[in-house]
Order: sequence, then C-alpha cells, then structure tokens
Amino acid sequence: MKIPVRQRKRNRLKHFDYSSSGYYFVTICVNKRECVFGEIENKKMILNELGKIVENQWLWLERQYKYTELDGFQIMPNHLHGIIVIRRKSSNTVGTGLDLSLQKKYLSLSNIIGAFKTTSSKLIHQIKHSFRWQRSFYDHIIRHEESLQKIRQYIIDNPRNWETDRNNPKNIK
Repeated sequence: MKIPVRQRKRNRLKHFDYSSSGYYFVTICVNKRECVFGEIENKKMILNELGKIVENQWLWLERQYKYTELDGFQIMPNHLHGIIVIRRKSSNTVGTGLDLSLQKKYLSLSNIIGAFKTTSSKLIHQIKHSFRWQRSFYDHIIRHEESLQKIRQYIIDNPRNWETDRNNPKNIK
C-alpha cells in the first residue's frame, strides 16, 4: 500500500521570473525559531557574534552580486527581514556566440538567498556553533511605491514590536 506524500505548499509565484528586475521583500527564519542573533533591549536589536556574522553576510550580497542592491533590513533574534533590489541591465546589442556566452548571468532571488544562507551558516559553524536556517524563506514581490514604504516602515518598527511579533517564540502556540 502506498502512503500518500504530503505536497509542500508552493512558496514562489508560479511562472514568475525571480531574476527579473524588481524589489523583493524577504523573511528568513532560524530553524525552530531559535533566538541566536542577539536580544531586544529597550525596543532595539542588539546583535551578538552570530548576529554580526549574519549582518556581514547580508551586506556581502551587494558586493558579491553587482546587480543587487540592499534596501532596508533588520536582523531580529531569530529571523531577518530585508528588501533586495535586482537591477538587470538590458542589452540590445547583437554579438557573436562567444560574446553572448560572456554576458553576465543573473541569479534568481532563491539562488541569492541560498548563497546568503550557505555562507552565513558556514561562518557560524566555523566558530563551533550548531546552527541551521529554516528551510526556504518568505518572499513578497513589491510592485508599488506605497507597498514599498509600508514594508520599509514594518522593517524599521520590527524591534519595537517584538513582544507581539509572530516570530517571537513567546507568541508561538
């Protein structure tokens, strides 16, 4: 008898090119929402050593992938909120096959987040800390200026709202 396999909920928008130019809001959580990046004190996030590693690797994305820009972001005790901007430069030039093979490859949002999670995990493991990111991540494609402003404000306000945050282990049922 075959046991039915539970289908995972699709995390990404079907048929959307996540390497296309745009603003993307992401939330990346620590496995089991373990609070390992620091503490909220007086409604401000105080990063510990692991939190500083995560911050450095988040900033590394912009240096590593020249077509990305980082907008607002906030590291919390057990997750990170950030806005990643992908800016693909259009090329209307026609070239030879060799020219085309040398053109810049653009990674998708999932690949960029995967690089972030892999490199930050590796650095954390090097200091002998057991650590895992939660599988996958949440994303929202930002399509309007009004939405961008609301998300920026949400990110800024996140430490002040930690007591009622759904990612706060005290609030998980």
